[in-house]
Amino acid sequence: MKKINKLEAVLWNIAFPGFSQLLMGQYIKGLLFVALEFVMNGYSKFNQAIMYSFLGEIDKAEAVTNFQWLMFYPCVYMFSLWDGYRSAMPSDEKYSYLPFVFGAYFVTVGLMLSPKISIFRVHPGPVFLPMLFLIPGLFIGFFIKFLLSAKANKQ
Repeated sequence: MKKINKLEAVLWNIAFPGFSQLLMGQYIKGLLFVALEFVMNGYSKFNQAIMYSFLGEIDKAEAVTNFQWLMFYPCVYMFSLWDGYRSAMPSDEKYSYLPFVFGAYFVTVGLMLSPKISIFRVHPGPVFLPMLFLIPGLFIGFFIKFLLSAKANKQ
């Protein structure tokens, strides 16, 4: 199994879920993540939603999105990121999953709320609002990780 560093693992999986697993020789897991990406992306019409969102056509992005399929995406995506990170991290690192888990939770909530929320009269839609929700999710996950690590170090 090829060893890659944590940053490389995360960045490859941000580009496409399963890529870091494939790079590390975890072929079954990597191919499963790649297949899940194609299935969820295809049925949710996520690429079309991304394209419309970046073109500023948020109404079209919402109209084309299959939310039932897209709601699977954040958890599988963040799990793929965490799995790549976990495979590359030192074995004594603890609580590394927390930012990924809270990121997935918050992105999913952002996706569910995206049809209803506008920020300063701007409607971010099903792509940009979940991305914004990732930020507090990561902060909360890192904060809880910090608290638990500090508590473990005191003992």
